[in-house]
Amino acid sequence: MNLNTLININKKKFDIKFKSLLKKKLDKSSLSNAMFYGSMNGGKRIRPFLVMESAKIAKISSNDAFFIASCIECIHSYSLIHDDLPSMDDDDYRRGKLSTHKKFNEATAILAGDALHDLAFELISGSLKNKKDISKLKLINYLSLCIGHKGLALGQALDLEYENKILSKNKILDMYSRKTGKLFEFSFSAPFILKDKSKKDIQFAKDYGMLFGLIFQVIDDLIDEIGTFKKIGKTPGKDIQQGKSTLLQLVGKKQVINLCKNKINTFSKEHKKSISNNPRLIKMLEFGLERVN
Repeated sequence: MNLNTLININKKKFDIKFKSLLKKKLDKSSLSNAMFYGSMNGGKRIRPFLVMESAKIAKISSNDAFFIASCIECIHSYSLIHDDLPSMDDDDYRRGKLSTHKKFNEATAILAGDALHDLAFELISGSLKNKKDISKLKLINYLSLCIGHKGLALGQALDLEYENKILSKNKILDMYSRKTGKLFEFSFSAPFILKDKSKKDIQFAKDYGMLFGLIFQVIDDLIDEIGTFKKIGKTPGKDIQQGKSTLLQLVGKKQVINLCKNKINTFSKEHKKSISNNPRLIKMLEFGLERVN
């Protein structure tokens, strides 16, 4: 079975359970409707797929993995709702549908994002069964670090701050690592942290998730430039229009792809044993590159 098929199967399974969970947690208010709309947004659910693959390696239950994945999708959905706002990237569409602030209104969209952020912490603190409180606390603490003022939030702030500026490759990669990489890092390492794996194993999982996220963001920039509205579900070419500082703009398509390939090769050599035990992990990294074909 190829990777794309596996991702699609995981997406269908996750969406059914996630939809049910949201319906159970939310009510009939406009705020809840906006939260539901912004969460069931047609994404590929790549982060939940990473959680599920990591859960198999770390050997945590599929139920615990589902709640971690749901928490991550709440965070991811909140970030997209806010990302589309007029004060940020100002996009009317997300995955072929109206952005949450266009479907409802700006104030409701802001509050829906806020409430999804809080729902994520409700899920991760209250739904994981038969786990030590210290393990759950470590997980909650690490999620806070990944999405806060040194992680996702800073990445979005830098993304806006860096518009129409000429930057070094390292500065752009640092922004990517925060804006996108940190949530992927959490996605893959969370099962390892919950299982109390060794520091070495947890670091491997963090490094893997970060690399996956970097490749994902680099290729996303490329898709934004060459894609169509039908293919990407949002306004194409907006990065160029808004003067976004991207690696693609700095070094070009060929160099961007080569950089991703080199990072995969370096990672493979540095983590030979872990990779040989789980060969699918390299295929998953290469999946990012296949998205441009």
